[in-house]
Amino acid sequence: MDVQERFEQNRPRLRAVAYRMLGSATEADDAVQESWLRLNRTGADRVDNLDAWLTTVVGRVCLDMLRSRGSRHEVTITPDQPAAKPNPEDEALLADSVGLALLVVLETLTPAERLAFVLHDLFAVPFDEVAPIVGRTPDAARQLASRARRRVRAQPAERPAGREVVDAFLAASRNGEFETLLSLLDPDVRLRVDAYGQEQLALPAEMQGSDALARFFTGKARNALPALVDGSLGIRVAPGDDTLLVITLTVTDGRITAFDAITDTARLRAMEILPL
Repeated sequence: MDVQERFEQNRPRLRAVAYRMLGSATEADDAVQESWLRLNRTGADRVDNLDAWLTTVVGRVCLDMLRSRGSRHEVTITPDQPAAKPNPEDEALLADSVGLALLVVLETLTPAERLAFVLHDLFAVPFDEVAPIVGRTPDAARQLASRARRRVRAQPAERPAGREVVDAFLAASRNGEFETLLSLLDPDVRLRVDAYGQEQLALPAEMQGSDALARFFTGKARNALPALVDGSLGIRVAPGDDTLLVITLTVTDGRITAFDAITDTARLRAMEILPL
């Protein structure tokens, strides 16, 4: 396997790291591209562990980008008492909050706190590897992540706007409740499907009108769950936990006004899809 193939295998993970760090899909792509350019300059033959090296480079690039924003200044970190090990209920609450409030909470953290939390808590990078990226000792990096973790736990896990409508829509679809579906759809609601879905899944290119779409969705959604798709409210269809398609949607005044289905596997791999 050549170096470009190995890099492409790492790309989804690197983009996920960068997106959680930067909160911007465009900036995340820029950070990943910069890691590729640095790899070319360094030479893969000089890298012992490519996966770890790429994670380190992306982390440093993101750290530089955050610092260059100038919105926050680094502060001196003073030792805290070690945080108590969270119990399973705490961990579940933290996992729920990460998908919904993470990007908002991260804006309140210093760049070093943000990087330590993202790399360790979300991507299981050991503190021995986090430490040189943030320019701290492993113990200090642990404290950075601990501070960030407490702020994430303290942040209310707000439900995204329209979440209740999406939950009701999925339940009505699964249960075959045609009238409920009608009540949740705008009369002029429109569904659009990408070219891949039309060709490979035999889906219609476009459908319009609440009656037609209510009939189309009745009895479906058995493998569908709400998700954040590149930061926007949507639906993930994943039989066997393998993402088949995602649907982004628009909710206005309590009704769904538009659906956009993405089924192309290359596009899906490049997207940030966070289950809610």
